[in-house]
Amino acid sequence: MQATVKTFDRDTRSGSLYLDDGTEIPFGAEAFDAGPLRHLRSGQRVNVVMTDGRVTYVTLSTFPTP
Repeated sequence: MQATVKTFDRDTRSGSLYLDDGTEIPFGAEAFDAGPLRHLRSGQRVNVVMTDGRVTYVTLSTFPTP
């Protein structure tokens, strides 16, 4: 699933995303740490994996998801 970064806090490694339908969803450090990223910026397109209604993996839209 693809989304757009709304916010990202480098210190906590968490933030929020907009899904393509406009729904805002939060993600925690564990989802950010699961991927190969070091930083995100607002407006950046990402791929996300959701499990049981929460984001479990975040990576750039050009990278494959597990």
